[in-house]
Amino acid sequence: QVQLVESGGGLVQAGGSLRVSCAASGRTVSNYAAGWFRQAPGKEREFVAAISWRGANIYYADSVKGRFTISRDNAKNTVYLQMNSLKPEDTAVYYCAAALSPRVGILAHDYDYWGQGTQVTVSS
Repeated sequence: QVQLVESGGGLVQAGGSLRVSCAASGRTVSNYAAGWFRQAPGKEREFVAAISWRGANIYYADSVKGRFTISRDNAKNTVYLQMNSLKPEDTAVYYCAAALSPRVGILAHDYDYWGQGTQVTVSS
């Protein structure tokens, strides 16, 4: 089993920045793709960003492209999501996910493990 723990969520004003982190632990944690998803109240969970094991392949949802940056530090088993120019519509619970495959996916079913989520609230 792989445990994922998100941190860094909070309340920020529109236009501000926030960085959320996802620390992985458990079984040998290596060679896995990682992604971030989010779910706003009353809406379905949606893809935000994903990164391959070595960071060579990165994908973003159109809604966050140019504002969010996904990165990872494999030595620390941690994946980050830097969020800049935040908008009220970015308000959601943000979940990190890990896939046993190193191949990057943008669908929820591409991922095998999920964190518990961290709340990000952007005020107008």
